[in-house]
Amino acid sequence: METSDLEYTGTEDQHIPIDLFGSKKHAGVPRGILAFTDASGNIVFKVHRQPPDPNSSSSLKDTKLLLDSNDNPLFSIHRHHNGIWKCYKGSGDENKELVLQVKRTVKTITKVELEVFFAGERLKDNDTCDLKVIGSPFKRSCSVYKDGDLVAQSSLMYKLNQIYVSRGKFRLTIFPGIIDRGLIVALFVIFLNGRK
Repeated sequence: METSDLEYTGTEDQHIPIDLFGSKKHAGVPRGILAFTDASGNIVFKVHRQPPDPNSSSSLKDTKLLLDSNDNPLFSIHRHHNGIWKCYKGSGDENKELVLQVKRTVKTITKVELEVFFAGERLKDNDTCDLKVIGSPFKRSCSVYKDGDLVAQSSLMYKLNQIYVSRGKFRLTIFPGIIDRGLIVALFVIFLNGRK
């Protein structure tokens, strides 16, 4: 799959950044389900954890499903025992089309770095990654880069004169570009679990 296949085709103006607000406490969403809303509070994406199949001999440790606002599966996100994450189009079946693979390159108490490789010919050439994700999962803070350019950035929701900042609510800003917004959210979900 080429990067152009991941272009966002929504009707919104693609020349301005958009903010998504992530939390596990949104009205209309079961408690504990990570959801992302737009600035008006409308649900845009939801993340469901798939229970592991006890009869499977797969190397999978964890599977998450990224859904749109109508509960249609966009991407299935699989974490393997070897520290590699794979993202497929659609539901949790690994026989679906592979979109990207993510490899953790740095893991410390305060910092995680991920290298992202889009599926296709370049996936066989592990010398050059397509995207880099750098930040601190504990602080819900990361930056996504493509060729040195900032693609997306996340941070906790700070308020003026706030002494304690909850890690339960955060902002994900996606800058104009060709990367699918759902794919950026999927990368952020991988990043949040990047220390595991």
